[in-house]
Amino acid sequence: MSAHTNKWQALGVVGVGIFIMAMNASMMNIAVPFIGAYFQSSMALVEWVLMSFLLVISTLLLAFGRLGDMFGFRKVYILGAVIFTVGTVLCGLADSIYLLIAFRVVQGIGAGMTMAIGPGLITAAFPPTERGKALGLLGIFVAAALGFGPTIGGLLLKYADWRFLFFCSVPLGLLITLWAHLVLEPTARKAQRFDLPGAVAVFLALGSLLLALSHGQEWGWASGAVLGLTVTAVVTFSLFIWRELTCKSPMMDLRFFQNRLFSAAATSALLNFVVQYMVVFLLPFYFKDVLMLDAARAGLLLSSFPLVILVVGPVSGALSDRIGSRGLSSFGMAVSALSLVLLSRLTPQSHWTEIVWPLVLLGFGNGVFQSPNSSALMGSVPRTHLGVAGGILSTARNTGMVIGVALAGAVFNQRLPAAAAAVTAAGVDQERLAGLAFTGALHDTMLVGAAFAVLGMITSLVRGPRTTPTGSPAVQPGN
Repeated sequence: MSAHTNKWQALGVVGVGIFIMAMNASMMNIAVPFIGAYFQSSMALVEWVLMSFLLVISTLLLAFGRLGDMFGFRKVYILGAVIFTVGTVLCGLADSIYLLIAFRVVQGIGAGMTMAIGPGLITAAFPPTERGKALGLLGIFVAAALGFGPTIGGLLLKYADWRFLFFCSVPLGLLITLWAHLVLEPTARKAQRFDLPGAVAVFLALGSLLLALSHGQEWGWASGAVLGLTVTAVVTFSLFIWRELTCKSPMMDLRFFQNRLFSAAATSALLNFVVQYMVVFLLPFYFKDVLMLDAARAGLLLSSFPLVILVVGPVSGALSDRIGSRGLSSFGMAVSALSLVLLSRLTPQSHWTEIVWPLVLLGFGNGVFQSPNSSALMGSVPRTHLGVAGGILSTARNTGMVIGVALAGAVFNQRLPAAAAAVTAAGVDQERLAGLAFTGALHDTMLVGAAFAVLGMITSLVRGPRTTPTGSPAVQPGN
């Protein structure tokens, strides 16, 4: 970014942009059943309203980050906001489920461009001594969108058509486009070439992997489709590595991963979102099928998690600017592990306080972890590669979400028959059987999640001192 860019204005632009797109995405989670009923579509088809958006973002983040490094963050960010706004209008006007899915792809391209650029733009605008605080403040916008999105979406659907969820985002998209145009200073284009073969290879690798993970439970992990996608992911990812090692202008400099701090921070981010989404995926089923809560009460309980991140994230980010990231990130993952152990003790008779406090702990752990870890990763690369680093961070987040959902579903469904058999053998009456079997499988799934959180704590602990990809020590704080 240009030195003339106001750092707080830049934070506002990026934060509001992320809030708009995360809010729209979270509202869609509530709207999908209504959309399916409107178009009289099967569940298998209507789920692509969500999946198309997620897959496009996840597979193109690295390419968009590279484009930001080449053409400037301002150009790519504004273009992304324009494409998102156009895609949002088209989604609201779609007259078939197939057109809606296609327009969600357009919307996802725009959202992916802004999400990939956001961390790099903030890192470039703020000095190293304020980077953690800035990324922590950015987390407020994300947490607020995830916390309030489902509730706002539910209220809108109660009084308006599902199309209004798209149309209400259009003025905000226009606002963020104009604001970015006025606030962000342009930067000179760099004389670099875009690695198209590398971009295609990583697109196919990530797309195949995420599709296999997201549909493995439905299609069968040993099915031909899942095995074929897995082989495709392995082959194309191998081709991507070969291409990046031999290309003069690679899309992603693999020397970044020689830096232990960068590798550990990226791995820790992936594990953090795996753990987070194992909880986010399973608890709504526990609320609905075991506790028999209505949607409003279930949403209120689940919102305690992101709302705590909203408060803790900025404080942890600012603290990491002073004391570094290693201790904070490791402590955050340890607290997350404890929260999942507590969640594993839930029963069909658990009081709401037994649910809220583990979720508060999970939010606290994630809030302590995320800002320092993101600051460490973004500060461990040269400023000329901040776009790619932001793309890697966002890719780790989205991939972790998909793995978390797939892992939770696989473990839960594998353990559910054994839990039901154990309850039946104990002579439990039929009325209590389903609830006890569910919580038995939930117990094992949450303990698996706790083990992943412990692994994330270890990867945070083993990160070394900050170095650049060439091996020379860097002077910024945030180890």
